[in-house]
Amino acid sequence: MKSLSTRLSGPILFEPRVFADGRGFFFESYRRSGLADVGVQDDFVQDNHSRSVRGTIRALHFQTSPGQPKLVRVARGRVYDVVVDLRKSSATFGEWESFELDDERHLQLYVPIGFAHGFCVVSDTADFVYKVGSYYDAATERGMAWDDPDLAIPWPVERAVVSERDLKNPRLADIRGELPDW
Repeated sequence: MKSLSTRLSGPILFEPRVFADGRGFFFESYRRSGLADVGVQDDFVQDNHSRSVRGTIRALHFQTSPGQPKLVRVARGRVYDVVVDLRKSSATFGEWESFELDDERHLQLYVPIGFAHGFCVVSDTADFVYKVGSYYDAATERGMAWDDPDLAIPWPVERAVVSERDLKNPRLADIRGELPDW
């Protein structure tokens, strides 16, 4: 597993070692010691899997205290993946970074506590799988507007397919005072 550079401090993009031949491929999608070698110390306690169609945007989500680190990847298809820095004391607060995750390069992204996360499906369908470092708790689940004009994320879709819940999420400017001090 090799880490690739990211613009924001905190998220880590990984490229696994893939063994491919005429039969298909094999790679380790999770190796605790490999993550520890690059500074990821989180214990992941839950695996999640979503399937979405082209144009679906699942964003921008985060958990308040204690937070929820994630290790995300695409098992099938391709997504435009986005993280937003929500650490109020960070020099890059409110800045975002995007990554293309797909089932060909098998890149994985570590999303630390203090970042909102979301993605847009750019293939016909996508299976998105991820590990989280805390159990799901509806009481700490939060979101912010996927189309916040202050963020101006250029989602690569003509007509977004967004859940009713995500359509009601507030802008970052409206929740800044409610964010924990991660």
